[in-house]
Amino acid sequence: MKHSAEGWWIEEAGAPAPCPPLDGPIDADVVIVGAGYLGMWTAWNLLARDNDLKIVILESGLAGHGPSGRNGGFVNGYWEYVPSLAEKFGAERSIRLAELADQSIVAIGDFCKSEKVDAWYRAVAHVEIATSPNQDGDWQEAMWGLNRLGIDDEVVELSPDQVAQICYSPEFRGAAFKPFGATVQPARLAFGLRAALLARGVKLFEESAVTEIDQHGDSVTVRTDRGRVHANSAVLAVNWRTLRWPTFARELSVASSHIVLTEPVPDVLEEIGWVGGEALSDCRRMLHYFRTTNDGRIAFGWGGGRVAKGGKHDPRIDVDPEVIEQTAATLRRFFPQLEGRAITHAWGGPIDVAPNSLPIYRTSGSVHAGWGFTGHGVGPSHLGGRILSGLALGVDDEVTNCPLVEPKVKYFPPEPARSIGGNLIRAAMIRSDDADWRGEKPDPVTAAITKLPKLIGMKLPR
Repeated sequence: MKHSAEGWWIEEAGAPAPCPPLDGPIDADVVIVGAGYLGMWTAWNLLARDNDLKIVILESGLAGHGPSGRNGGFVNGYWEYVPSLAEKFGAERSIRLAELADQSIVAIGDFCKSEKVDAWYRAVAHVEIATSPNQDGDWQEAMWGLNRLGIDDEVVELSPDQVAQICYSPEFRGAAFKPFGATVQPARLAFGLRAALLARGVKLFEESAVTEIDQHGDSVTVRTDRGRVHANSAVLAVNWRTLRWPTFARELSVASSHIVLTEPVPDVLEEIGWVGGEALSDCRRMLHYFRTTNDGRIAFGWGGGRVAKGGKHDPRIDVDPEVIEQTAATLRRFFPQLEGRAITHAWGGPIDVAPNSLPIYRTSGSVHAGWGFTGHGVGPSHLGGRILSGLALGVDDEVTNCPLVEPKVKYFPPEPARSIGGNLIRAAMIRSDDADWRGEKPDPVTAAITKLPKLIGMKLPR
């Protein structure tokens, strides 16, 4: 098994030749810090608003090599959040947010088609499956909440027999069927977006870590070790590294997710009936997510990785043999038909966790930032690009006024309480999930710890 930080998606896609680092001064209308999905979709949407804009992107590493190129490739929306959002923002605004997220799912497919990007875009349903009695009906609160709003087709309950028609596993029970979604090969999408931006004149400087952001009047200067960009506004789209900016750091925590990948197993997929390419996940607190690839592999991920300490990079966020061992064991438990078949690759990466599991967009002077996708950023990052492009240009429209902009959320505690507490909660949730699977009740201490996030007004981790 090849266990690396970058993983198979980037290897399969073939990383493009790097752009040179910034060397010297340059002016721009908008400077974007970060060349993942959020930063690059912001640039794409800026050009859609004004094709004559001068846009500079600064990337500390290589574009698309971070979480954007390593994730599970699920392109999801926001319908399950609508009932809880409606309590704060009203039904109309909350439903409209879900519609905007669905527009982004379609827009990513349209982008792939128009720009001839073979990102394996496939419109498929997402099926959220119970794998223990305690998970049965986990989706019902959201489903019934949508029903009360007159929406009965965005989350639909499936019986175990119906689930088996989609994919059979001895572990699978009932499920929630979410019909509108897609999957992509995430690195192919990131590299295709990078190429499209370069073709339109966007200046990308890689290996150009930002050392300072200096605001002065109505403009901003962003500095690296070897150069600087002077611009009218700046966009901060750096995922977990947002922790390094004190203005936003208390609204973010960092966990990790890890994926194992099988050899091609088309015969197994045929045997279990998983031939429609549906995106699947379970209902654990620390969920598993799994999908197939174009060459018949199973990519199986687990969001149970460690919590990072502050803005420091912990190598185990990317490469964690203990987590990979647990992930691989669960894959084989779910699909015993894989006995004797190889797991060829494993990798991981950081997750920028928001207090309410939804991304946050904020403005501080001439700097506009977005973070907190909580493992669900492939589709919503496109909407985030629309939001940040509007904020950067001072536009007042429905996306810059949606519920994700300047929300009221709970603060995470400062370090070291954030990482210590986060890892205690993580461990308790894993113990509780394991107890559920065994058909047991968690011990009282574990049960109490798992309730802490909800008690303090946070929705963690899913």
